Amino acid sequence: MKKTLLPVLIASLFAVPALAFAPFTVKDIRVEGIQRTEAGTVFSYLPVKVGDTLNDDKAAQSIKALFSTGFFKDVRVEVEGDVMVVVVQERPAISSLNFVGLKEFEKDVIVKALKETGIAEGRIFDRALLEKAEQELKRQYLTRGKYGVEITTTVTPLERNRVGINFNIEEGVAAKIKQINIVGAKSFKEKELLALFELTTPGLLTWYTKNDQYSRQKLSGDLEKLKSFYMNQGYLEFAVDSTQVSISPDKRDVYITVNVAEGERYQVASVKLAGDFSITEEELKRLVIVKAGDVFSREKLNDSTKAIGERLGKEGYAFANVNAAPEIDKEKRKVAFTIFIDPGKRVYVRRINLTGNTKTRDEVIRREMRQMEGGWYDADKVTLSKQRIDKLGFFTDVSVETPAVPGTADQIDVNLNVTEKPTGNLMLGLGTSSTDKIILSGSIAQNNFLGSGNNVAIQVNSAKSYRTYVFSYTNPYFTPDGVSQGFDVYHRTVNTSSLAIANYSSASTGGAIRFGFPIGEKQSIGLGLGIDSTRITTYSDSPQYYKDFVRDFGDTNLSLPLTMNWVSDGKNSFFFPTAGTFQKAGVEVAVPGGDLTYYRANYQLQQYVPLSSKFTLMLNAEYGQAGGYGGKDLPFFKNYYAGGVTSVRGYKASSLGPVTVDQTTGQTYRIGGNRRVVGNAELLWGLPGMEKTARLGLFFDAGQVYGNGQSIEFSELRYSTGISAAWISPIGPLKFSFGMPLNKKDDDKAESFQFQLGTTF
Repeated sequence: MKKTLLPVLIASLFAVPALAFAPFTVKDIRVEGIQRTEAGTVFSYLPVKVGDTLNDDKAAQSIKALFSTGFFKDVRVEVEGDVMVVVVQERPAISSLNFVGLKEFEKDVIVKALKETGIAEGRIFDRALLEKAEQELKRQYLTRGKYGVEITTTVTPLERNRVGINFNIEEGVAAKIKQINIVGAKSFKEKELLALFELTTPGLLTWYTKNDQYSRQKLSGDLEKLKSFYMNQGYLEFAVDSTQVSISPDKRDVYITVNVAEGERYQVASVKLAGDFSITEEELKRLVIVKAGDVFSREKLNDSTKAIGERLGKEGYAFANVNAAPEIDKEKRKVAFTIFIDPGKRVYVRRINLTGNTKTRDEVIRREMRQMEGGWYDADKVTLSKQRIDKLGFFTDVSVETPAVPGTADQIDVNLNVTEKPTGNLMLGLGTSSTDKIILSGSIAQNNFLGSGNNVAIQVNSAKSYRTYVFSYTNPYFTPDGVSQGFDVYHRTVNTSSLAIANYSSASTGGAIRFGFPIGEKQSIGLGLGIDSTRITTYSDSPQYYKDFVRDFGDTNLSLPLTMNWVSDGKNSFFFPTAGTFQKAGVEVAVPGGDLTYYRANYQLQQYVPLSSKFTLMLNAEYGQAGGYGGKDLPFFKNYYAGGVTSVRGYKASSLGPVTVDQTTGQTYRIGGNRRVVGNAELLWGLPGMEKTARLGLFFDAGQVYGNGQSIEFSELRYSTGISAAWISPIGPLKFSFGMPLNKKDDDKAESFQFQLGTTF
């Protein structure tokens, strides 16, 4: 005889009814109705075991326990003699998720988002969770400005108690910001204030930036920019009273209204320092850039407190507390500040911990550290250490944390985490350039050989105008104090028939040994000595100047080049710097003992000026001068040239400077010169989403080459302007430009689109 003890709803939702059966000792438990779920799973959730006494309370607890698993949509308990029978009806499992009309997102992105709501293939189907998933899917679309999206969900039963879920999506169009209004602004024009906003109405580039689509996060950032702007102009009491965001009935247009209260403009009455200075008050006062009588500027005040904190950090006060307290005089519209200084305890570095370097040896990183273990903490040394490690070029990211040591008040650890990138490169390629058309290239390079920090490279390049075979080795720490040592062996051939240069060909074979000596944190001196054998071939259309050189010095010449250079590298990044100064001065002298005696002296000054968090101004100036000595002329193949992607863009490579005329064809050729002047100004910014690997620029270039007997006339400079792009691609650095000459002469050769692979930016 079988008896049903408790209906499901009564047992699970209401009080336990009157005793429906006499309690008994359970001799066995049987589960009926399961298809996918194992019986052992049901037993594990039951609060009743064989040998227990079953009564109404235990039966109700059993039903509730099984319901709470979410596996079943119906549960009841029956009795057959001394056997407890658990009858269940399983919820179906989700067999598949299908999307129709999904275009805005990748399917994997949506599947991942739905999984977080509990809807995924293989999971138990729950109608309530499906509704939650629909809302999540709509939320994803709202983040893209698609407020008119419509989603219809269909659940299809399948065999073996499974279901398929189909999402039919009508995405609609993204709503655009139709208008942004700032109400209450009296001191500044609305147009000037809206220029601060990242959000904007549709424009030329908004199809890419998506800044014409409403985003709560972007609006919050824009309101903070607005507040900072007013605060920096003296409006101490400025406030954003409210914001309203509305959407048109057709859900295509968004309207944003910002209500502000400007308040009064304040001047600084006085600035005082108070507290424990630890260093002289006079030195701290020099760090305060906000002065009495100035219009209040929150930026200047923050910069002042930050500078004081950083100065204290250099003395080991890692947890210095510097705060400015205002005293406002509303009647006079003035504000006085007292900067309270609490340096805290002086701390030292207990330990430097390295993580993330699975390949690079610890010593390669630690030798770049300027903050030492056991020494007083110095914020500048920690920052310098981070920059030096980043400039190694071995890591995509370098981060530093300085947590306090638990249980101490005067110790910190420096935790340095690096993200390694592939530093080896095996490349076989076929490419093109604007100058050489077809380029065959191959190289094996390892900038971090076996994690030692040493550089080993074998390079082969073959193009119409040149071929290069090079083997290089560099040990940046030949000695423990940072003296570097390296050598190069090479063979190069040049054929100028496809260039703007007068016709000749050369083949050079040689090698060099070089040393580098650090003379400061950012400065070094390099010395090198090499040997070079160059064979020159002239042709019937070669200039007489070239033929005379071969007649006087022979077609094969041996030279012993001695190189000396000084480098000061203050850039804040290896590939894409945004601040700092770079200088390089060098001279190459072919010393007596060879067939040729000449010199080439060069100087370069490069300055990176951060204009904002996104934009950087790069200024570059170069000057080179060369000549012969000891009664010998400068070899013509050591002349300077200009024009092309690395100097004056918009002009063909090596097309600027002195010319010679072919008497037979009347065609002009460039023969180079012994002096070169180049200047560049470029506004740079990172490509959104690819700031560390790609950047764009607007440039203005100027340059010229001058020959013997020519004075440097700046009126002879050639100018160009245009746009540029640089990309650290998987096959190497790429540089592109589209330039337009501004003062092209009749015999100049223009070339608008130019690009190059494998240059250093």
